[in-house]
Amino acid sequence: MRTTFGARGLEYNPSPDVVPNTMRALRLTELARELGRHEETHDRLMDAYWAEAQDLGDPAVLRTLAAEVELPRDEVEAVLDGDRYRERIEDSTRQAVSIGANAVPAFLLDRRLLVLGAQPEAVFEQAVARLEAP
Repeated sequence: MRTTFGARGLEYNPSPDVVPNTMRALRLTELARELGRHEETHDRLMDAYWAEAQDLGDPAVLRTLAAEVELPRDEVEAVLDGDRYRERIEDSTRQAVSIGANAVPAFLLDRRLLVLGAQPEAVFEQAVARLEAP
Protein backbone atom coordinates (compact mmCIF):
# COMPACT_ATOMS: atom_id res chain seq x y z
CA MET A 1 0.00 0.00 0.00
CA ARG A 2 2.84 2.39 0.81
CA THR A 3 4.18 1.96 -2.75
CA THR A 4 0.76 2.46 -4.32
CA PHE A 5 0.14 5.60 -2.29
CA GLY A 6 3.66 6.89 -3.00
CA ALA A 7 3.25 6.40 -6.75
CA ARG A 8 0.36 8.85 -6.58
CA GLY A 9 2.17 11.38 -4.43
CA LEU A 10 0.34 10.36 -1.26
CA GLU A 11 1.77 9.45 2.11
CA TYR A 12 0.78 6.14 3.73
CA ASN A 13 1.36 6.14 7.45
CA PRO A 14 -1.73 4.95 9.36
CA SER A 15 -1.15 3.91 12.95
CA PRO A 16 -0.76 0.14 13.15
CA ASP A 17 -2.00 0.27 16.74
CA VAL A 18 -5.33 2.07 16.21
CA VAL A 19 -8.47 0.95 14.42
CA PRO A 20 -10.73 3.92 15.11
CA ASN A 21 -14.46 3.88 15.57
CA THR A 22 -15.24 6.43 12.85
CA MET A 23 -18.91 7.10 13.66
CA ARG A 24 -18.11 10.54 15.12
CA ALA A 25 -15.94 11.39 12.11
CA LEU A 26 -18.70 10.32 9.72
CA ARG A 27 -21.23 12.42 11.60
CA LEU A 28 -18.84 15.37 11.53
CA THR A 29 -18.54 15.09 7.75
CA GLU A 30 -22.34 15.20 7.51
CA LEU A 31 -22.27 18.51 9.38
CA ALA A 32 -19.64 19.71 6.91
CA ARG A 33 -21.82 18.54 4.00
CA GLU A 34 -24.73 20.64 5.27
CA LEU A 35 -22.41 23.64 5.55
CA GLY A 36 -21.03 23.18 2.03
CA ARG A 37 -17.63 22.15 3.46
CA HIS A 38 -17.68 18.38 2.89
CA GLU A 39 -14.82 18.03 0.43
CA GLU A 40 -12.25 19.97 2.42
CA THR A 41 -13.34 18.33 5.68
CA HIS A 42 -13.21 14.85 4.15
CA ASP A 43 -9.77 15.53 2.66
CA ARG A 44 -8.44 16.83 5.98
CA LEU A 45 -9.73 13.79 7.87
CA MET A 46 -8.24 11.43 5.28
CA ASP A 47 -4.83 13.14 5.52
CA ALA A 48 -4.99 13.01 9.30
CA TYR A 49 -5.65 9.27 9.25
CA TRP A 50 -3.57 8.03 6.32
CA ALA A 51 -0.57 10.37 6.47
CA GLU A 52 -0.47 11.56 10.08
CA ALA A 53 -1.58 8.41 11.96
CA GLN A 54 -4.21 10.33 13.91
CA ASP A 55 -7.07 8.53 15.67
CA LEU A 56 -10.32 9.61 13.99
CA GLY A 57 -12.25 8.01 16.83
CA ASP A 58 -10.85 10.48 19.36
CA PRO A 59 -13.15 13.48 19.93
CA ALA A 60 -10.18 15.72 20.82
CA VAL A 61 -8.54 14.92 17.49
CA LEU A 62 -11.80 15.61 15.66
CA ARG A 63 -12.23 18.94 17.45
CA THR A 64 -8.76 20.01 16.33
CA LEU A 65 -9.34 18.92 12.73
CA ALA A 66 -12.76 20.61 12.64
CA ALA A 67 -11.17 23.84 13.84
CA GLU A 68 -8.54 23.58 11.10
CA VAL A 69 -11.25 23.54 8.44
CA GLU A 70 -13.17 26.23 10.32
CA LEU A 71 -16.35 24.35 11.14
CA PRO A 72 -18.47 26.20 13.72
CA ARG A 73 -17.31 25.14 17.16
CA ASP A 74 -20.78 25.03 18.75
CA GLU A 75 -22.13 22.80 15.98
CA VAL A 76 -19.05 20.56 16.14
CA GLU A 77 -19.63 20.14 19.89
CA ALA A 78 -23.29 19.31 19.33
CA VAL A 79 -22.34 16.62 16.82
CA LEU A 80 -19.55 15.12 18.93
CA ASP A 81 -21.55 15.15 22.15
CA GLY A 82 -24.79 13.76 20.73
CA ASP A 83 -26.22 11.52 18.05
CA ARG A 84 -26.88 14.12 15.36
CA TYR A 85 -26.64 12.51 11.88
CA ARG A 86 -26.38 8.97 13.30
CA GLU A 87 -29.61 7.88 11.60
CA ARG A 88 -28.39 9.29 8.28
CA ILE A 89 -25.13 7.32 8.57
CA GLU A 90 -26.94 4.14 9.57
CA ASP A 91 -29.42 4.51 6.68
CA SER A 92 -26.56 5.03 4.24
CA THR A 93 -24.78 1.96 5.62
CA ARG A 94 -27.93 -0.16 5.26
CA GLN A 95 -28.33 1.02 1.68
CA ALA A 96 -24.70 0.17 0.87
CA VAL A 97 -25.02 -3.30 2.38
CA SER A 98 -28.27 -3.88 0.47
CA ILE A 99 -26.43 -3.46 -2.86
CA GLY A 100 -23.57 -5.74 -1.80
CA ALA A 101 -21.02 -3.27 -0.41
CA ASN A 102 -19.29 -5.41 2.20
CA ALA A 103 -15.79 -3.95 1.99
CA VAL A 104 -14.13 -0.58 2.44
CA PRO A 105 -13.71 1.14 0.15
CA ALA A 106 -16.60 0.30 -2.14
CA PHE A 107 -17.28 2.14 -5.39
CA LEU A 108 -20.63 2.14 -7.14
CA LEU A 109 -19.98 3.17 -10.74
CA ASP A 110 -22.83 4.66 -12.74
CA ARG A 111 -25.27 3.09 -10.27
CA ARG A 112 -24.68 -0.21 -12.08
CA LEU A 113 -21.35 -1.74 -11.17
CA LEU A 114 -19.90 -2.27 -7.71
CA VAL A 115 -16.13 -2.48 -7.21
CA LEU A 116 -15.12 -3.67 -3.75
CA GLY A 117 -11.90 -2.98 -1.90
CA ALA A 118 -8.74 -1.09 -2.77
CA GLN A 119 -8.11 -2.12 -6.36
CA PRO A 120 -5.38 -1.32 -8.89
CA GLU A 121 -6.14 1.16 -11.65
CA ALA A 122 -6.51 -1.64 -14.18
CA VAL A 123 -9.59 -2.95 -12.36
CA PHE A 124 -11.27 0.45 -12.63
CA GLU A 125 -10.29 0.75 -16.29
CA GLN A 126 -11.91 -2.64 -16.95
CA ALA A 127 -14.99 -1.62 -14.98
CA VAL A 128 -15.40 1.59 -16.98
CA ALA A 129 -14.93 -0.36 -20.21
CA ARG A 130 -17.71 -2.74 -19.13
CA LEU A 131 -20.00 0.19 -18.47
CA GLU A 132 -19.25 1.71 -21.86
CA ALA A 133 -19.78 -1.56 -23.76
CA PRO A 134 -23.09 -1.90 -25.63
